[in-house]
Amino acid sequence: MDENAIITAINDEIERLQQVRALLSGVAAATNATAETSSAQEAVGRRRRSPAARKRMAEAQKKRWAAVKTEAARPTPEATPAEREARAGKATAKKSPKRRKLSPAARKRIADAQKKRWAAVRAAKSTPAKKTARKAPAKKTIAAKKAAKKSPAKAVAKAVKKAAVKKAVAMSAKKAPAANKAAAVAPTAAPAKATEAAPF
Repeated sequence: MDENAIITAINDEIERLQQVRALLSGVAAATNATAETSSAQEAVGRRRRSPAARKRMAEAQKKRWAAVKTEAARPTPEATPAEREARAGKATAKKSPKRRKLSPAARKRIADAQKKRWAAVRAAKSTPAKKTARKAPAKKTIAAKKAAKKSPAKAVAKAVKKAAVKKAVAMSAKKAPAANKAAAVAPTAAPAKATEAAPF
């Protein structure tokens, strides 16, 4: 056994014997002292450990760390291929799967294809914008640009709604000019009937 362990065991035994002696002799001072210490511990809410106990705890922790360090420093024996596969299987279960590496040729093909796609997108955006800019008057393009700066999605939705309303108005005007005339005459006759029916 270690000398420090023997000393701490003896100290513990001495403390126990002193407690037994105090109980057997019926000394009031000993009981008062223990009662005071227990009430003080309850008031604080934390156990006070003796210096010997703290020393024992520190030594035990040092032993545990020494064991861990020696185990980590010890060279591991060569594992069989089956053991390596088993370890690798556990490691892959814990970690995310490894990313595959692309060859430089594959990366180049992907980059070239992406460049072609972006070139097509830019070309599609630039040609229709030029055509519409030529057809539209200057005032509308300035207003559209201002609206697009604020929020492009809202500006597009607003322009589509306006165009739809104008188209609907134009179509209804072409289809039913007589109906519009009758609707214009009907509202003047309706209030007269309403005033006759309402008794005030």
